Amino acid sequence: RLTETVLRKMISEKYPDHDILGEEHGYEPTGSRWKWVLDPIDGTRSFVAGMPIFGTLISLLEKEIPQFGIIDIPILQERWCGLRNKECFYYSSQLENKTVSCKVTKLQKIEKAILYCADPAMFNSSQKPCFDKIAAQAKLVRYGGDCYSYGLLVSGHIDLVVEADLKIYDVMALVPVVEAAGGMISDWQGKSSFDAAWDGCLVATASTELHEQALSLLQTV
Repeated sequence: RLTETVLRKMISEKYPDHDILGEEHGYEPTGSRWKWVLDPIDGTRSFVAGMPIFGTLISLLEKEIPQFGIIDIPILQERWCGLRNKECFYYSSQLENKTVSCKVTKLQKIEKAILYCADPAMFNSSQKPCFDKIAAQAKLVRYGGDCYSYGLLVSGHIDLVVEADLKIYDVMALVPVVEAAGGMISDWQGKSSFDAAWDGCLVATASTELHEQALSLLQTV
């Protein structure tokens, strides 16, 4: 809660007329076309368990469309920033804080894909068979990662992320980061607009071809 409080204070001081939506403190509308969406600790269970892959998600929306996103992994001192229709950059203390342009692998075949999912328990009884179908076809399946998985995707280390039971503040920062790196991100029906009707299911891939294959498997049992 303190992390979000600090972020809100910083934003409000510089942009007092902007809306702010956060996981911990809810929604502060001002009527602006600009909205900040904050998730101070994405990967709470990883944080509690002492795993260093939890992160902070920050996004800026214009008229509900994500324009800018940040995935920040504080313990590992890694960060991905994406600007809509522009470019995705990676920062790391290991690189002496130099920036590196990020691109997805553009892998096209699911049988060669590395698939990540935060936790198989996130799927309900109707979603789990769909995930199992896509996992059965992937080359390799790994669990854990939380928002770090999307950093791995845009840096070209993995090819596919499939998740469910997410909230708006979990996804808004991911959209511009993934898209700026050349990837695809949508719900399981292929819709890339995440509004109040969104069911919390998400798929992010390294190419259009891989995305279409993933959607086909996720929509059939």
